[in-house]
This record gives sequence, structure tokens and C-alpha cells, in this order.
Amino acid sequence: MACLRLDYPANQFEVIVIDDGSSTPVGAWIGDSRVRLIRQDGMGPAAARNTGIASARGPLLAFTDDDCRPRPDWLSKLAEAWTSSPTALFGGLTCNGLPSNRLSAASQFLVDYLYDHFAHTNPKQRFFTSNNLAGSRDRLAALGGFDPSFPLAAAEDRDLCDRWREQGGVLIYVPGAAVDHYHGMSLEGFLRQQYQYGRGARGLRARRARRGAKYPVEARAFYLGLFAAPFRSMGTYAAARTSALLLAAQICNFLGFLHQSGTRGRAV
Repeated sequence: MACLRLDYPANQFEVIVIDDGSSTPVGAWIGDSRVRLIRQDGMGPAAARNTGIASARGPLLAFTDDDCRPRPDWLSKLAEAWTSSPTALFGGLTCNGLPSNRLSAASQFLVDYLYDHFAHTNPKQRFFTSNNLAGSRDRLAALGGFDPSFPLAAAEDRDLCDRWREQGGVLIYVPGAAVDHYHGMSLEGFLRQQYQYGRGARGLRARRARRGAKYPVEARAFYLGLFAAPFRSMGTYAAARTSALLLAAQICNFLGFLHQSGTRGRAV
């Protein structure tokens, strides 16, 4: 387990594993005193992370997922940033651990584009994905943690970042705090993921509206930049393939958004 190989003092951190109703119970590989396993019955990723928040004893919480491997200095980098800015929310660098899987690569490329776009063009909508996220336990608890009405992994992290910022908090990117993401994908899985993201985006918009928070709709330049971005870092064939996948992702995202609009933004 990568979290047990961190170059951080062994007596200064704990690992809380939330088993959210998995069909294959985890636990057989857990034998380290630093690890606590908590099982719950399929309540969704937001609720699972809230269980972790409520159960944690340390002042700094760092989140990752079961398909991620934090690099050895991951926690050290986050703790260093938190010491300098204890009221901020932090996001690290997530790297695709399966570069030969073009669908996994396209999924990560999209996230990287969003990070760069919001950081430089629209910081009001900046967010960090929950597979590499850290912040004060007390501030996360005071904020109410993640919104469990997002039952799927779709926009619950963006919602948390919104509320953190709306309460006067800042978001700080820590690129040195890296995790490798091993999320193998088929075409069906990739399209389903993007469809669910669209559903999550509609739910996010509904929650923003209920709070009276105004966020601008992305202009056409956002999409033109997205489809052009692969051509700045890849060969022509790879760029064209990636751009086509990004287009398919946006179509599925839009369809998911429309589907959720029919439910008036209720739980995704």
C-alpha cells in the first residue's frame, strides 16, 4: 500500500480506509497499526469521505482514491504547504499511471486542461479533484464536508471547492504533491464517466443557484481551446485521436447535463 511507504514520520499520520460497500471486502492486506478500516453500506464517495473526516484524529486531512498511488513525498509536500497556509485547501498533481491506455490518458488530459484553464482564465471556478486533495480537518468539518446528495463521483469535489471559496477560503495548487492514477478505461467506461460528469455538472449548477452563487457559463473559446490543446503537446495523429475523444466526452457531458435537467438537478 503506497500510503504506508510515505517518507513521513510513521508515528505522525494514520491511514483511514473507507470500504463503501465493496463487493470484495478489503481488509486482508491491512495489518499495519496505522491503518483503520471503516465499512459502510454503499452510501457514495461523498458520504465515504465525510466518514473519514468524522473519524480522523489529525489536524490535516489528505484524500486519495483506491486506484491512486501517492508518491513517497506526497504527504510531506502537502504538510509543508499547510504549515505555510493553514486555512487553505490544497490540490496536488495527478498523473495518469496508464499512459498506454489512450482513454485513461484522454480523461486525465481533460482534467489537466480544466486545471490550467481555471487557474489562468477563471480562478473563481478553480477546483481540485478529490483523489488528491488536502485541508484542515476542522475547516472541512465546519464546512459540512462533501455534499452527500452527490451519490456518484461527479462534481462533489467541485461543490466542496465552491463552498470553501465562498466562505472566504483560498485554493492553493501544490504540484510537488503527486499521485499516480491507475484508472483503466474502456471506451464504454470513458463515455459513461463523461455522461456522469454532465449529470454532476447539472446538479452543481442547481446547488449554486440555491446558494445564490453566480458562476459564468464557459465561452466558446473554452471549447475551441480544449480541442486545440492536444496539438500543442502531441504528434498530429495522437493529437487528432485525443481531440476526437475530447469531443465525444463533451457530447456525453452535454447529454448527461440534459438528462439531469429533466430531474431538476436532484441527486445524480
